[in-house]
Amino acid sequence: MNAYSELLNYVKNLAEQDHYINTVTLKGAENFDWEKNNIYPIFNIMVLDGAFMTDSVVRFNVVMTCADIRDISNEDNTDKFYENDNEVDNHNNTLASLQGIWVKMNRDFADNNITASNDPSFRKIEFAGVNPNDGWEISFQVEMPMDGVGL
Repeated sequence: MNAYSELLNYVKNLAEQDHYINTVTLKGAENFDWEKNNIYPIFNIMVLDGAFMTDSVVRFNVVMTCADIRDISNEDNTDKFYENDNEVDNHNNTLASLQGIWVKMNRDFADNNITASNDPSFRKIEFAGVNPNDGWEISFQVEMPMDGVGL
């Protein structure tokens, strides 16, 4: 069974091709940003769990996270809406990267006999982790042949 490895390598390669993302990790939700040598923005993939659908198909529950460090300015705050940080920029950029990766995945999945969630959900991340990270987390399911497909 190499479906798990293929899925991880495939998503890793897509994230590494994204012009915005600098570091790609395979960590748990609570510690994806603990490494001191991470260069932000960071992308993390987690396969939470799964199920055997048939004797030849497996379903994985996947979460992809993209986050960047919030930069807080020391200047006097003159804007009460945007404040003195890059939170909105972080959310815009990380969501754009996740959406681009999702679109590429969905297109490739259709060509490789893989079924993915039609409507993945995403969740906003604010000031999370060891470092003050902002970004998004997208959750979806993937059903694929257990022997892999050569993504």
